[in-house]
Amino acid sequence: MSQDRSYYLGTHDQEIRRLGVQHRAWRPHVLDAWRRAGVTTGSTVIDAGAGPGYASLDLAEIVEEDGKVFALERSERFLEALNGAARARGLANIETHIADLVTDEIPVDGVDAVWIRWVFAFVSDPIAVLKKLSAALRPGGVIIIHEYMDWGTLNWAPQRAALSDFVEVAIREWRSSGGEPDIAVQLLPMLPKSGLRLKDARPIIHAVRPDNYVWRWPGTFIPNHAYDLARSGIVTEEWANDVVREFAAAEADPNTVMTTPLVMEIIAERI
Repeated sequence: MSQDRSYYLGTHDQEIRRLGVQHRAWRPHVLDAWRRAGVTTGSTVIDAGAGPGYASLDLAEIVEEDGKVFALERSERFLEALNGAARARGLANIETHIADLVTDEIPVDGVDAVWIRWVFAFVSDPIAVLKKLSAALRPGGVIIIHEYMDWGTLNWAPQRAALSDFVEVAIREWRSSGGEPDIAVQLLPMLPKSGLRLKDARPIIHAVRPDNYVWRWPGTFIPNHAYDLARSGIVTEEWANDVVREFAAAEADPNTVMTTPLVMEIIAERI
C-alpha cells in the first residue's frame, strides 16, 4: 500500500514505528484514563482514528471476548497493520472500518465508550466530529479524549535557539495545513453543545531528562519532522540540520530537562 499523502505526518513505516513509541510513552496515562472512565470486561468501545491500532489492541485485551472494539480509520495502510497485529495476538474482537470521521457516518452506535487521541487537532471540522462521536454513545456512555492544550510548552532547559525556532515553525505550519495544535481549548466549551457532560479534565505535562523513555516521544518526531519541513521547501536544509544538531546536543547532556506539549485529558458522559 502506498503512502497516504493526505495525512499530515504520513502513513509510512517510519510513522507507524513512531506511533508505537508514542503509545508506549503514553500507555500508563491511557490505561488509567480508561479504568477511571469505566472501560472493562464486556465493554463496547470505538477507537476513533485508530491509526495502526496500538490502542485498539490494548482495548481488545481489556474488554475480552464479551466486549468489542470498533476501530475507525481512513488509512488502509494503518488498518492493514492493525489487522496483522490482531491476528498475531489472536484477538478476534476488533472490527475495523475504513471511515473518515469528518465525511462519513459513524458505522456503529449505542457503544459504552469512545476513545480518541490526537485526532481533533488534525481534522478540518473537529466540532462536527465531536457531535458524531457523542451521538454514537449510549446514554451514560463516555468519551475519553487526549488532545493538545498548549503545544508551545515543548521546551528545553537550558534553552536552545534552534529548538525554540522549531516549535514556532511547527505550530505555524500545523495551522497553515488546516489543523489546530491547541484544539482542547475549543473542545471543552463545546461538550455541552454536543450532548456531553464533563466528568473530569486533567492537564498532563512531563518534565524529563534524556534517560527517561518519555523523551523518545518528541525524540522520534523532532528530527524527522525538521527534515520533512525542509523537503517540503518550508525551511532550508541548513535550518533542519541546525535543529537536528541542537536536539542531539540536548540529548547528549544528561542534565537537560525537556518539558513536553501540554495535553488535556477529558472524560465526558453523554447526557
